[in-house]
Amino acid sequence: MTEQIIFANAKLILENEVIHGALCMRGGVIEDISIGRAVPRGARDMEGDYLAPGLVEVHTDNLERHLEPRAKVIWPYRAAILAHDRELAGTGITTVFDAIRVGSILSHANAGYGQYARRMVDEIRAMRDLGVLRITHRIHLRAETCSETLIEEFAEFDAGDDIGIVSMMDHTPGQRQFTDMAKFETYIRGKRKFTDAQFRDYVDFLYGLQDRLGVRHVKATIEAARRLGAVLASHDDTTPAQVAASHANGVTLAEFPTTVAAADACHAHGIATIMGVPNLVRGASHSGNVAAAELAQRDRLDILSSDYVPAGLLMAAVQLGRMWGDVARGMATVTAHPAQAVGLTDRGRLAAGLRADLIRFGVHEGTAILRETWCAGQRV
Repeated sequence: MTEQIIFANAKLILENEVIHGALCMRGGVIEDISIGRAVPRGARDMEGDYLAPGLVEVHTDNLERHLEPRAKVIWPYRAAILAHDRELAGTGITTVFDAIRVGSILSHANAGYGQYARRMVDEIRAMRDLGVLRITHRIHLRAETCSETLIEEFAEFDAGDDIGIVSMMDHTPGQRQFTDMAKFETYIRGKRKFTDAQFRDYVDFLYGLQDRLGVRHVKATIEAARRLGAVLASHDDTTPAQVAASHANGVTLAEFPTTVAAADACHAHGIATIMGVPNLVRGASHSGNVAAAELAQRDRLDILSSDYVPAGLLMAAVQLGRMWGDVARGMATVTAHPAQAVGLTDRGRLAAGLRADLIRFGVHEGTAILRETWCAGQRV
């Protein structure tokens, strides 16, 4: 028979409360939850640590960091995927939507970046089929509307690719994430080491590109999400008008709205708001946009994303729990809420019959200390 494993003497983080009790799992599924501090014979003593659902990450650029560890240094795809997978398992993430860009610029020497999405998705699927990945990987296609090849790249995907999220991004300077042009210049010139002339040329090129293709690319993104059966997300909405347009286009997730007004509009339209862990932990946005903590205090933060710091996801959920005075509510932003938002009804909560995606952690002086990660009943 399949081995039964009991985690006893744990603080179990349920969707709306924390109880002291035990959790029994068998065959990769949660079998039972009970209340009490007893440690039955053969059970694993959690010594009062927290036991929570595995974390669900809907937007992380971490895979790209492993793929290109330094500028213009491309690492072997499978090695990058494995390193990314192991890193996430070590931070308590058990389900990840790997954010992969579609839409490239090939014609401009300074502004250019190449295509990689189709090959990356193929490699992730191949490694998943080999059984070498420790956590669940699904795909999030980040559609860059200010690009040259978006429509052609979308055409390479079909419903069989199991795309979970498609998000619309527009990084044209002077709006959305980079409404403040001084912030944009600091960011781009620090990243690309442009001269004054190169920076002005880059900005002019992007404006021209957006004028020529922006509207077509927005329509193509909406149609691709429908064709692929994916959840549609917006990116960096700034004004209520932009949110209204997102809602009309079928958007149900708002990644990183940049103002209180946009977050309020998302709430009014029933669009779930995602904010980044670096913003919350640091206390501010690096682009000068609204602070995640302010949205949390206004009850306008639904989901946390690690963005580019996977280790920060659990840390930030604990921080939110302290801010709200509600540990379960803080953890729901990285477990139940993201799972529900992307239609994963079999995980994200501790309940009988759900997947045994679990994490055990303690908290010392406000810092979460991860001790174990289990994915579908297997310790990873």
